[in-house]
Amino acid sequence: MNKTTDPIHPAAIRYADEVTCGTLDRREFLTRATALGVTASAAYGLLGLSQPAQAQAAMQEGGTLRIQMEVRALKDPRSYDWPQMSNFTRGWLEYLTEYQVDGTIKPMLLESWDVNADATEYVLHVRPGVTWNDGSPFTAQDIAFNITRWCDTAFEGNSMASRFGALIDAEAGIVRDGAITVRDDMTVVLTLSQADISFPATFADFPAAIVPQDFSGDPLSSPKGTGPYLPDEYEVGIKASLNKNADHTWWGTGAALERIEFIDLGQEQAAIVSGALADEFDMNYETIGEFKEIMESTGWTMSEAPTASTVVIRANQLAEVDGQTPYADVRVRRALAMAIDNAVLLELGFSGDGTVAENHHVAPIHPEYADIGPSNVDPAAAMALMEEAGMAEYEHELISIDDTWRKNTCDAAAAQLRDAGFNVKRTVIPGSTFWNDWTKYPLSATDWGHRPLGVQVLAVAYRSNEPWNEAGYNNPAFDELLNEALSLADADTRRDVMAKIEQTLRDDGVIIQPYWRSIYRHAKPNVIGADQHPAFEMHLYKYGLAA
Repeated sequence: MNKTTDPIHPAAIRYADEVTCGTLDRREFLTRATALGVTASAAYGLLGLSQPAQAQAAMQEGGTLRIQMEVRALKDPRSYDWPQMSNFTRGWLEYLTEYQVDGTIKPMLLESWDVNADATEYVLHVRPGVTWNDGSPFTAQDIAFNITRWCDTAFEGNSMASRFGALIDAEAGIVRDGAITVRDDMTVVLTLSQADISFPATFADFPAAIVPQDFSGDPLSSPKGTGPYLPDEYEVGIKASLNKNADHTWWGTGAALERIEFIDLGQEQAAIVSGALADEFDMNYETIGEFKEIMESTGWTMSEAPTASTVVIRANQLAEVDGQTPYADVRVRRALAMAIDNAVLLELGFSGDGTVAENHHVAPIHPEYADIGPSNVDPAAAMALMEEAGMAEYEHELISIDDTWRKNTCDAAAAQLRDAGFNVKRTVIPGSTFWNDWTKYPLSATDWGHRPLGVQVLAVAYRSNEPWNEAGYNNPAFDELLNEALSLADADTRRDVMAKIEQTLRDDGVIIQPYWRSIYRHAKPNVIGADQHPAFEMHLYKYGLAA
């Protein structure tokens, strides 16, 4: 269904009519349609438009691009928990699909895919002509191998398993018999136990890098992949680099750079701006707050992406403190949320660069977002609820990393909690140690990246017993609603269920989720193709230097 001569999925045609009637946003339409296997050009065609050409300056062949980005310790990609890890390994480990800045889902190692009407069967078509960098062909068996390993729930930190429940035998914790069928070398059929419309978008998520069947578990050990680059050096916390693989004929177009270097200057924006002024790099990972003005004064070019990226303050319902579980009581959690005005956190914590959120982790940019109204702010009622729970004198310790915006957001949250009458201790932990126990803190703040669909992040972050469920949330009713939402291919129908999901999360006081981030990046004017991506992805093959 990824060729213009193929039939267009009927749901995509209906979505196009909704755009014409003004009831559906164009970006939402593009994400929905391309997830159903419609090509980007065909999706634009349904709107009577031509796919926009990428207008950019002529690109030179060769050259070195220096990128400011944290160089984090690598591990098995299915357990990646930061996009920075994937941005480096994207040099040689590619993806089945790729999420684009305009919201479309682009085929990569897949040439196309077909989805049946109720999203219970996917037929995946392998891109012809792709080879591993040792010269061996990339085939359907490689895809089946990767999806099988993603379904291994016993592998520590494997968040991919939470995304593929419809393929997993729940009792065995591995892929279900008959779920994956290799029809031939170029075709894989996925047979789901229940409908799930998120697969094409999930294939693009940063832990979904495709590894070879002889993968050792270490991406840097005998780096075998399908991409155009190879790792040269990797020093955690300092620097890393990729070189063009002259011995490999890459299947794609682009990859003009000869060398890509990553320079780790930490997370402090002041140090990053100083590095830019000292000409230590050519583009940065992200520019935050008032530092945008400083970067613009240098003459560098800024790009912006509205996103579903966010910060979440969550009370861990399973965490024990002095022999008790203070946040197992829903009244305590709801009181914390009611005491905080999210608009204040956006202004003080993130310089107003974004939109106010509503404590349920589904963004207006998501196709299935349901507007259930703003979260309730009532400090007096919050204190009464805390008193009812017998926790009025309890000292809450709010923990955050020591960077700028996450620290500032938590500082503002603590101030509001104190204004409501709560006892609050602030603890700030260096980034070098904060992430060692990020799922275990009783009350802390973490950031979550953008994903194309609301159901994706909900499945990873709040479904019972998932490895990234940092809130310790376990609600069978929520799980059932989420499974229902994942089964609905029509986003308008899914929105009705999503309204119940959002209200459930809010009623259960699972999170304080104050804002959706607009994110920014700066690059020198001669850097081409490096606009900020909603999920901080770096599609390295698109990057180059002006001729």
